[in-house]
Amino acid sequence: MTGTVAGTRTAAPARTPRPVPVRTRLLRWSPLLPATVLLLLFLAGPIAYCVYLAFTDTQLTGQESASFVGLANFRQAFGDPGFRNAVVLTLVFTVVSSILGQNTLGLALAGLLRRASRPVRVLTGAVVITAWVLPEIVAGFLLYTFFERRGTLNAVLSWLHLPTQNWLFTLPILAVSFANVWRGTAFSMLIYSAALSEIPPEVTESAEVDGAGGLRRLWHITLPMIRRSIGTNLMLNTLQTLSVFGLIWAMTRGGPGNRSQTLPVFMYDQAFLKSLIGYGTAVALLLLLVGAVFAAGWLRLMREEV
Repeated sequence: MTGTVAGTRTAAPARTPRPVPVRTRLLRWSPLLPATVLLLLFLAGPIAYCVYLAFTDTQLTGQESASFVGLANFRQAFGDPGFRNAVVLTLVFTVVSSILGQNTLGLALAGLLRRASRPVRVLTGAVVITAWVLPEIVAGFLLYTFFERRGTLNAVLSWLHLPTQNWLFTLPILAVSFANVWRGTAFSMLIYSAALSEIPPEVTESAEVDGAGGLRRLWHITLPMIRRSIGTNLMLNTLQTLSVFGLIWAMTRGGPGNRSQTLPVFMYDQAFLKSLIGYGTAVALLLLLVGAVFAAGWLRLMREEV
């Protein structure tokens, strides 16, 4: 008996998979061809063109032809006091309205609504979500009438015999930050409501039996268990807040002066009001870089162990 052991059967040799013909592979991918063409035409194409514009001196008016200027637009941006002011205001707006405002208030509302009665949950949820679904420009006009010198806030303060002021002139960046909190908190509330509902009740009950107070349960149990939801919410909220334009434009147009001119407003001012398309596009790419830095930070936070 050659090549076998008595009482055993020889295993059949493994079959080598036949290569898939090129034509078959092309047929499998053919249904994706229309979507791929549309993405290249309407997404990748404009992005590539914007990158090209950022390295030229293209203007909307008063120019026969554009020329390639290399990194001149980026050097101009870093040397422009208006750009540096816009970067600082963008960071303030993002931290105050997104990281501290929407994130914290959304978590607080989600936690409180879990313990509230059904009518309170329905009413609060309806009010908060209504602010979220409003178009950005409509929300901007509503908050403008709230903060304006003759608006609702000053009317209430006057009725309470408290001092009034022109909030859009004295504290413009805080006014638009509050407006963004008012409009965007519903998203965080929905994210955290779903995350909190996934926490097993017996975990919280065991902590209560062991004598852990509300703050200790929040810090040692709730926050670690919803860490990934926190990271996801922070990343999405930050990217959305970095791109806010209509809300600020409707309320202050970046003023007074440039005291609420974030990077999207500064980019619009340079590209369309001053006709400097090349420079404005370079600012847009720098804004994209800022968003990428924030996104990378939140993704790293989600990967790290608590």
